[in-house]
Amino acid sequence: MKKTTFACLLGAASLVAGTAQAAEMGAVDQPIKLAVNEWTGQHVTTHIAGEMLKAAGYKVEYVTAGMMNQFQAIADGEIHATLEIWSSNVSDEYANKVAEGTVVELGDLELAAKEGIAYPAHVAELCPGLPAWEALKACAPLFATAETLPSGRLVDYPADWGTPGADRMTGLELPFKAVPAGSEGALIAELRASTERKTPLLITFWQPHWAMSAYDVQFVDLPVGEEACFNDPAWGPNPNAVNDCDFAPSRIFKAAWSGTAETWPAAFEILSNYTLAVEAQQPMMGAVDVDGGKVEEVVAAWMAANEDSWRPVVDAATK
Repeated sequence: MKKTTFACLLGAASLVAGTAQAAEMGAVDQPIKLAVNEWTGQHVTTHIAGEMLKAAGYKVEYVTAGMMNQFQAIADGEIHATLEIWSSNVSDEYANKVAEGTVVELGDLELAAKEGIAYPAHVAELCPGLPAWEALKACAPLFATAETLPSGRLVDYPADWGTPGADRMTGLELPFKAVPAGSEGALIAELRASTERKTPLLITFWQPHWAMSAYDVQFVDLPVGEEACFNDPAWGPNPNAVNDCDFAPSRIFKAAWSGTAETWPAAFEILSNYTLAVEAQQPMMGAVDVDGGKVEEVVAAWMAANEDSWRPVVDAATK
């Protein structure tokens, strides 16, 4: 594909300054440790938050942590905050830690999000009837590979992100085998190869993501994801199973170790009031994944160009 220069788009303002009261700085000699999970958007989100904390006068460390298994480390105070939790994939452990009071929620990140079963636009020509999900019943052999025969192949999220694609194939009784991607990069490689070769592909995917604009990606129309779908087998087209519907609308939010507010009061306010718009995140993701930029450099360029967007959040908590 033609390389797109996303870096030129970094000037768009995006942060929304929340209302905050100036707070004590707390233990400025102790580093605040932020979780870095497995996808580029989360890296961007986290490094912006970290640089805001540094601008306030804090020390920051970035700690690699699996999205599904990070909450014990946060509860133990080994990691102090995680900045991009997707409600559709959050583990039960998160709810348990919040209930016991060792992890506290910091509010919404406010990214406009969608998850679903997707395909490159050309696949609609290969599988007439798309985007209706019922079309996949007849077209499944088109998506089959040696490892999935006689079923079609769905490229699902990496294994440690959960199994949302597999859950929907089971719930809707679609003849597809879900194969976990090895990484976010592997998902993108699948999209790129399918687009360039015009081959069949069914994939679990999401937005915000730079690939949604770099490639023409469409979502399958599934039954609306309502709470009853996930708890009551009688709801939906399959009376014998749950998950026979689309993803629930995704909420993207933040959380922290329960001791964060006491240890670093101003930092807690900054992280609580920090939000990020999809119009800012997606170009930065593209600047990293398409243009080959380093996260640190891309974030630094955005922050230099948009200080009037993020600085008020820092000032409100520290002055």
